[in-house]
This record gives sequence, C-alpha cells and structure tokens, in this order.
Amino acid sequence: MNEIQSDKDDRYFKMSFSLEQLRQMQTGHWNAMRHFALDQNAFYKNKFAKLDLTFLTLDRFEQLPFTTKSELMGGDQNEFAANLTFSPDRYTRFHRTSGTSGSPMIILDTAEDWEHWIEGWQYVLDAAEVGPQDRAVMAFSFGPFVGFWSAFDAAIARGLMVVPTGALSTAARLELIQTIHATVIFCTPSYALHLAEIAEQTNIDLRQTSVNKIIVAGEPGGSVRAIRSKIQSAWNATVIDHAGASEVGPWGFPDAHHQGLFVNETMFYAEVIRIENQSLIARENLPTVSDSGDAPLAELVLTTLNRNGCPVVRYRTGDLVRPCNHPDCGFLFLAGGVLGRTDDMMIIRGVNVFPSSIEQIIREFPEVAEYRLTAFRSGPMDQLKIEIESSQNLNDAITEQLRIRLGLRVDVVRVASETLPRFQGKGRRFLDQRK
Repeated sequence: MNEIQSDKDDRYFKMSFSLEQLRQMQTGHWNAMRHFALDQNAFYKNKFAKLDLTFLTLDRFEQLPFTTKSELMGGDQNEFAANLTFSPDRYTRFHRTSGTSGSPMIILDTAEDWEHWIEGWQYVLDAAEVGPQDRAVMAFSFGPFVGFWSAFDAAIARGLMVVPTGALSTAARLELIQTIHATVIFCTPSYALHLAEIAEQTNIDLRQTSVNKIIVAGEPGGSVRAIRSKIQSAWNATVIDHAGASEVGPWGFPDAHHQGLFVNETMFYAEVIRIENQSLIARENLPTVSDSGDAPLAELVLTTLNRNGCPVVRYRTGDLVRPCNHPDCGFLFLAGGVLGRTDDMMIIRGVNVFPSSIEQIIREFPEVAEYRLTAFRSGPMDQLKIEIESSQNLNDAITEQLRIRLGLRVDVVRVASETLPRFQGKGRRFLDQRK
C-alpha cells in the first residue's frame, strides 16, 4: 500500500512529459520488451518472419502489420491466447474476455505482468482520488472476466476496504451498500442505472447514502454527458470513467474535467487510424481538445510496453475514438472517451450512425428506463428499430431529436415496463441482426 501511494507523484510527473520525453521513455520500454515480443514469442516470430526488424523503432512501427483479435484467438476457442511467450506453467493468472463481440478468449498473465495490470489501475484510482479511507463495493458477479479481478486487486493494493458481492441480487447489494456505508462503487454504467432503478422501486434514496464515487467501464457511458448526468443525479456521486481490454490491460483514465480519457502512454504505445480510409494519423496533425469537434473519427491501436508474457504489437482494439492533443498532458487524449465499437457502425439511408450517438439522445429523456436498438437488413439497406420503456409516450419526441441531430429517420416504439433486459455486466442494448 505504501509503495503504491508513494508512486503517485511519479505518475503525475510522467503525465507532464512532453511528447519527446514520452517517446524516449516508451523507446526504453520497447527496447526492453522487444526481446520477448520478437525473439522468444512464437506468435510474433512467425507473424514477422519475413520482415527485417533489425532497426525497428517506434517511429517505424507502421512497417509492421496490425494484430487482430481473430489472430489471438487462434483456431480453437478452448485454447489459450495464441500470443503466449512462455509455456503455460509460467503463468499464475487465468482469465477470459467478456465475449461481448464473439467467443470468450482465455488470457494468461505471469505474476510480473499482473503487477502491470495493478499499476495501470492506479492511474484510474489517482483520477478518482480514492484511498485507504474508502470502502469499495465491487458490484460484479466475479466470473473469470479479467476486468473484475484487476479492479479488485488494484483496490486492495491501494489500501481500500474491498467488498466483493459475487452472486448477490441487486436488492442485496443495495442493502450492503447502505449497511457498510460504502463510499465507492465499481460497476458498469448500465448496472449503475439498474441499481438506481431498483432503489427507486424499493424507496431507497441513493442520494442519501455515503457513496460519493462510481468507477465505471466496460461500455460507452462514463464519458457520455447524458449518461453521466443521469447516474450522478440518481446517486449524487461523481462518475469516473476508464477503459481497458483483456488483450492489453487497463489503458485509459479520465481527465479532471471528465471530458474524455487519456491513453496511459507510460505503458502503451498508441496509434490511431482513420475510419474512412484506414490511414495512420500523425500525432502532430491532431487538433487540441479545445477543438475536439474537428477531431477525426478513428480506431485506437495499442502496443503493450510492459507485458512480456503476453505481448501485443499494434493491436486493433476496435474502439471508436476522437483523438486529440491535450495542453495539460503529453498523453493522447480521446474526447468523449470510447464512443463505441467500429464494427457497430450502421449506414441508415446513407447516414453513418453509431449506437452511442443514439444512446446520448435517448438518455437525455429521464423518463426512459431502458431501451434496445435492433439493426437488420432489408434488401441492400441497413434498417434500425428502437424500443423504449418509458413512463410517458416519448416516441415522437425522440424520433424528432434523432432526425434533427443525426439526420436519422427511424421509428421509436414504446414497449411495456420490465420487458427489456437489464444488465450487471456490459450492456447489450444493440442487437446486430444484419449478419
């Protein structure tokens, strides 16, 4: 605990690095890791076999092919991830991906690599300003999904009292939150809203509890203004967003004004590629955060700099972002956080639409308890169906806002209360039936 706390100033110091200083530090990390990533790792030795990597530096990374999740999955979903450096007996942590976008993948970490997970989380906990005085409730089911366990271990390393809730019901979790006077909740944005919904049904005023921080991830929402506002209003607590992926680790933490996420470039080398033509965007060509409306839509690409047992080089995360430069920090900044998944994009009557853009509008109507988007194909065209649970008939109002702000003409259908699913983990409100 003392070591974690004493490293806090060092983390803040690294965030003040200029881009040139940051590249020097990243180069040192890369040179230390490339022996494992390129020489010992069978996956990357085979992948890069025909390339001359003698003088490979970070500024020449574009000569390397991207890594995709399908490659890491290998040919058998019951096998470990394909990019293990060592034999399985060298690893101490077994986890799986959430399986949101396909079959779960088994991820292994060495004890050393797990320490890097914990260190990456400390940037998130720094931003949240939590410490040993706090009591944290982990509102997760605690299956093998890595995000739950990394949050748990990171909070313990920080010195918090950490309370697992395992298979408890939502009502039991609410009771526990009140009983132990919890100050911090870890959950997804979806589940923070569901907890608030159940609390209202059982006459619990969450604004009167001792909870003052809600740390969320797993889906767009923590950096989406309408969703943040709804959660904060229900709980009278600050929402802290962050981001990570099982394949690479916890990579994102929020800025002080909660306008988006920084990429933790002490532990990752970040690149961004344009959505429309897949071209690499140079850092010097990015707008500043004050002009984030001019930021291009891009996909985030990450290279791990500290994960020798399971290295990932130029990994296409599938995360849709608007990259910017930030005046207060040399780290890459993503305005609005993770906006969605690149493969969730729909083209509805010629309009490019992402589910997160629609959710932003729907969540501005507080009467909406839950919603669901269903994309389907009619002939050569993408079509969209929107269902909402609402205490009032808002079909026309939401339809009009979608038309005005997104240029999207689509019908909204009101359904009966409690007919749409609720979520403890990542929300699955977007059903893609186009395939």
